[in-house]
This record gives sequence, structure tokens and C-alpha cells, in this order.
Amino acid sequence: MTRSDLMPIGAFARRTGLTSSALRFYADSGLLPPAEVDPVTGYRHYATAQVERARTLRRLREIAMPLAGVEAVLDAGPEEAARLLDAHLARIEEDAATARQKAAAVRSALGGDRAGLLIATVKGPVLADAVEQVLTATAHEPGMTVLGGLHVEAGGEALALTATDRYRLSTRTLAPARPAEQSWSGTVDGDDLRAAAPEVRRTPLVRVEVVPHGIWLRLPGREDRHCRTLPEQFPDRRQLLASLGEVTTHATVPKEPLLCALEEHPGDHVTLRVSGHEVTVGTPGDQHPGTTFAATVRGEPLEIRFATTTLYPALSTAIGPDVMLDLRGHDQPVTLRSADRGDLTTLAMPVALDHPA
Repeated sequence: MTRSDLMPIGAFARRTGLTSSALRFYADSGLLPPAEVDPVTGYRHYATAQVERARTLRRLREIAMPLAGVEAVLDAGPEEAARLLDAHLARIEEDAATARQKAAAVRSALGGDRAGLLIATVKGPVLADAVEQVLTATAHEPGMTVLGGLHVEAGGEALALTATDRYRLSTRTLAPARPAEQSWSGTVDGDDLRAAAPEVRRTPLVRVEVVPHGIWLRLPGREDRHCRTLPEQFPDRRQLLASLGEVTTHATVPKEPLLCALEEHPGDHVTLRVSGHEVTVGTPGDQHPGTTFAATVRGEPLEIRFATTTLYPALSTAIGPDVMLDLRGHDQPVTLRSADRGDLTTLAMPVALDHPA
């Protein structure tokens, strides 16, 4: 290291975004000692090679990582550092969810959150199952928070739950124990609902009430749960479903063997070939012999290609031993339904075939 590689603390502070006082603190804590300290003046100098470590340190502190965690990340390899970051973010999200629930409870206790509009009274285990099934079609994308939400429509004798990640759409309609006081629709934060699901499942009957900027899940005998609503516009599921083409082929397939075939299938994409009395799970381009299942098939033979990450979750949420596939063409969405429960419907979007059947 030459003298030209060194810079005084002020210049180093400007390059890294850390203040001089912060650099002295991190030096004293052993996280970022200067490369050289003048024995007479005590002036600190830092090396150019230390800039990236200092910038990483600053970013870690900006996400509220404690000093011990910062040191562990800085001294870890790439994989271990990524694991430590994920664990820290999970703690932040858990703490934020806990803080929101406590704040909602305090607001309610202070009288700032009166009883809301009752939109449904639903059996807790049924509601929890539906929420967890439909939420498999959510996604977290920057700038599109609505894709991480669950759209709720209440009216008459039905409560409809819908989610989409743009490649799948999952919807389930429940018959509430008591009808809504009036119609309502809104998109509820998926993470809040996911966190509330275990308590909802343990509650025999749940009242769903709408309040400004959220809903309350009233859980008799347990702590009520507040879930935020999202302001963004949710895609119109009725319009989407109504725009689908005519079904040309119906196939009823055993669910578990089909899921096992997808788990063992190589590659990121899979081709479904439906013909005669069977369905084959194969590789695009016939690079894999595939696995064939006996199926009940009505209509034209078809070959449809999917991303495994789209098809597998859609199949896994089906209830019962068999799943029904409604096929419209090699480039059209496929509707998946539980053979014994028609109230859960998932659309899986195919990817383009190089040589369509």
C-alpha cells in the first residue's frame, strides 16, 4: 500500500457517506479501523480498498442491523451473508407486524376504532383454508403492492377471495354463516392475512368487519386481528373470467401423482399432453420421455407448455384427490378446479410453444 492509496478521514467520509464521528465510532468498535494512524498527531487515514466495506457497513446500519450482525455479515462469505440478511429482514417484518397489531389494539381500546361494517361471519377453519389457498397466487413486486394482496368481495350470500401474480389467478367463493350487512369490495394486505390465519383457524366463527383503511377479524376468545387494505386498483376477475375462450378439452387427473411428477421433473418448464384417455407430463422438445397418467378426457387433444413455478402451486391448492383441467388451446389460460369442490378456481397462464400442437 502506497501513500497515494491513503486518504484523510474527511475525504473518506465523503466517499463512503459516513460522518467522521461515525467513522471514529466504528474504528473504536473494531468494525472499521483506519489503515494508518499518525503516532504524533493521531490523524486517521483510510485505504481505498476500505471504501466498499465502509459503504456496505453504512447500508447495513440503514436497515437497522445491530453491530454484531453487521460484523457477522462483513466477515461472512456471500452465501452466509445472504442468509444473515434474510434472517434480519424476517425479524424486521415480524416486529413490524407485531407493532401494527399492538397499535391497532391500543387504538381500539382508546375508542378510536369503533365497530365496523359487518361484511361476513365465516367459520374460522374454512376462512383460514381459503386464505392460505388463494394467497399462493400472490407476488411481491416493487411498485405493484396490489399483487401481494387478497381481493375480498362480499355481497348477498357469497364471500369471494381472489389473488393474482399476473401468471396465475386463484379465486374461491365461500358461503358465509351470516350474510353481509351490505356489499363491499377491497384488497387486503396478504402478509397481514397470512399472519392472522393460524389464529383464525382456531376460532369457530369469525366476524369480518370493515373499518377505514383496513378490516378487523373479530375472534371471540382471542385477540382480534387487524389487516390493512391496499389502495391500488385490483384486476376485475369477472371481466377476466368472462373474456376466456370456449373450453375445447376437459381432463380430470389424479392430483398427487401429477404433483410428484412435477417435483421429479427436470428443468424449469414442463409440457402437458392431453389426448385419448391419458395425460403426459413431458419436457418441451421431447428431451424427456415423460410420465403418463390415466385420465378422463373429453374433447380435442392438446399440448400446453407451462413454467413449473406456475403450474405446481396451482395444482397443489386443489382440494381432494382429483383436479379438473379446462383447456382452451396451447396459448390460452388453463382453468384448474377441485373435482369435488368447484368453489376454488385457479387460472394458470401457459408459455409459448415453439411448435404448437
